[in-house]
Amino acid sequence: MKLEAMYQEIILDHYRNPHHKGLREPYDTEVHHINPTCGDEVRLRVKLDGAGGDARVVDVSYDSLGCSISQASASVATDLLIGRTVDEGMRIAAEFTALMQSKGEGEPDEDVLEDAVAFAGVSRYPARIKCALLSWMAWKDATAQTLSADPNASMEERVS
Repeated sequence: MKLEAMYQEIILDHYRNPHHKGLREPYDTEVHHINPTCGDEVRLRVKLDGAGGDARVVDVSYDSLGCSISQASASVATDLLIGRTVDEGMRIAAEFTALMQSKGEGEPDEDVLEDAVAFAGVSRYPARIKCALLSWMAWKDATAQTLSADPNASMEERVS
């Protein structure tokens, strides 16, 4: 089996059998992101334990609408982020973003990106890069909001 065909199969498997899909409680912050180019959207929740870069990503849950790439990417992202520290998650997100910006020339580190290496071919298609990055950007946004949230704010204030 060719490498590209194997990568396509990984993406399709995550699309057909998404991991961590469905909004769960408890959570610290919820965000809603839309890709204006194609209309893909994701509502994503983050639950952290601790503060700063050492905070542990306890949970990431999401609900999404859109193409197979955006939905598979959300599934892969949750697998890679849950259980890591925020700093580790940000490094993984940066590695994934660099891969998406590589225009098909990137050499992904499978030890870091695991199933996310399957998106290497997506980087050759500028219109699809935002699809692959949608949930990653939502996670970064929700995590930043959680880390900077007023500890006295109500959940309604954090979600809005």
